[in-house]
Amino acid sequence: MAVRVLVVDDSAVVRQVLTELLAADPEIEVVGTAADPYLAREKIRRLNPDVITLDVEMPRMDGLAFLENLMRLRPMPVVMVSSLTERGADVTLQALALGAVDFVTKPKLGVAQGLEEYASQIAAKVKGAAKARVQALVRPAQRLEPESPRPAAPMTARFRTTDRLIAIGASAGGTEAIRAVLEQMPPDAPAIVLTQHIPGGFSRAFVERLDRHSPMLVREASDGELVLPGHAYLPPGDRHLRVIRDGARWRCRVDGGPPVNRHRPAVDVLFRSVAQNAGPNAVGAILTGMGDDGARGLLEMREAGAPTLVQDEATSVVWGMPGAAVKLGAAEEILPLDRIPARLLELAGIHARA
Repeated sequence: MAVRVLVVDDSAVVRQVLTELLAADPEIEVVGTAADPYLAREKIRRLNPDVITLDVEMPRMDGLAFLENLMRLRPMPVVMVSSLTERGADVTLQALALGAVDFVTKPKLGVAQGLEEYASQIAAKVKGAAKARVQALVRPAQRLEPESPRPAAPMTARFRTTDRLIAIGASAGGTEAIRAVLEQMPPDAPAIVLTQHIPGGFSRAFVERLDRHSPMLVREASDGELVLPGHAYLPPGDRHLRVIRDGARWRCRVDGGPPVNRHRPAVDVLFRSVAQNAGPNAVGAILTGMGDDGARGLLEMREAGAPTLVQDEATSVVWGMPGAAVKLGAAEEILPLDRIPARLLELAGIHARA
């Protein structure tokens, strides 16, 4: 049965382009379009779509206000369509905090090849969103208040040596899942290396948001830098992140190699490097995400002696990546999101005492 989609965008050109791109997929039916949230509200009632694509910035009521109301009163899967700008990145991350399943950037109009690639991407995200677990928004104001400054990690904790490493991968739904994990980490936690599928232009805003929420220092990795405890590293935009061995220490390797599993950064790239260079001294986790990126890498980590776990289906927005890892036999444990931070620390601690 086709996924029924309502396209909401104030631009007639974008509405037409999105409608044509989505309708070209036989598994998708565009049931309608709307130029603003008020029209969208009426069409949602009348057409009962499975998924909405929603422009971030619109007249009469901005996309965030509409999304907040929607997720409170009639929760449903939403894919945000965002401009690739600094403001667009900030607003999109807020939209994901409010419950949007995923997002795509606006297509480059008039570039045939670009539109073709864009078509497969947005179709995949819409079909993935249709399977997402969407929950009613509770106390949204709490999530959108300006964050209070977090205490800085003690200097001694920042620079002591460690031989423990936590590797985490995520995709759809992962921006909030990663935030939830990092919020619970102490300032002197083992070093964490992460890969989240996110467009290049959004990575800096994402890292800054995580840094505001976490007692750890969250940063974009630079090529060759030391991996230190109390720090969490994400790749800069459109780059793979690997961990390499340098004597008794680890360093970050950042490169623009070809996409893996259609992704750059790719979780498999990170996990394979951790399996090879950290082995049983690492812990691996896959959080919510679409597709199967990271499943094979997590299996390699497990085979190298690292404890591995995945987020459970009930708390995942999309159980594609964690489910693929379970199917492959890569996951030793399946846990709800709220139990993952403590378990990661426990596994690192158990290894430290062994």
